[in-house]
Amino acid sequence: MPKLSLYNRDGEQVDEIEVQASLFGAPLKKGALYQTAVSQETRRRQGSASTKDRSEVRGSGGKPWPQKGTGRARAGSVRSPLWAGGGVTFGPRPHQRTSKVPKKMRRAALKSALSDKFNEGKLIVVDDFAIDAPQTKKMVALLKQLNVSGGTLIVNAQSDLNVIKSARNLPKVRTILARQLNVLDILNYDYLVMNKEALQQVEEVFGG
Repeated sequence: MPKLSLYNRDGEQVDEIEVQASLFGAPLKKGALYQTAVSQETRRRQGSASTKDRSEVRGSGGKPWPQKGTGRARAGSVRSPLWAGGGVTFGPRPHQRTSKVPKKMRRAALKSALSDKFNEGKLIVVDDFAIDAPQTKKMVALLKQLNVSGGTLIVNAQSDLNVIKSARNLPKVRTILARQLNVLDILNYDYLVMNKEALQQVEEVFGG
C-alpha cells in the first residue's frame, strides 16, 4: 500500500501512514479529468448574461421618415439592431447551464487527481493544524514550516473558524471541508494540505 509522511505543525515527520491504493495509486485518466473539470466549470456559471432585443429597448414605434422621397435609406424603426441604441440580434439570454458526467467518471477523475498530487509529492498531511486564534501570520508560519509555496488547498475534516480566518487573506490559499473535495479545486491548486482526520474522512467518503 502507498505510504504518506505525517508531519507536525513544525514541519517535522512524526509518522508514516498507509493510504488506500485505489485512491492514491490510481492511473491518470486525462479524459475523465478534463470532462469532469469542464462540467464543474459549466455548472458554476450563473447563466445570467442578458441583452435586449428590438422589442425591449426604448424608442418610438413609428417610422422615422417616409419610405420614399427623402433620398435616404429605408427605415422602419429607431429600435432596429442596425441603429445605435437599437436592439441586439441573437444576444445572450438568461438560461440554465447544465453539464453532467457519469458518477463513475467523476469518481475516477477524483482518484486520478489525488493520485497525481501524491505522485508529485504535493499531498501533505499534518497531524493537526492547531491554530488556537485566527491570525494570518500563524497560517503563513505553518505553510512555511511545511515547505509549501504557491497555490494551496487546505482540507479540514470539520469547519474551523480559526483556520478559515487565518487563511482567507492569503492569496492563492483556500480552505475546504473533506466531504466537499472536488476535481476542479484539486487541479486549480499546486499543493493539497490536509490534517490526519480529513485524510481519514476522504478515504471513507471517496475510497473503495
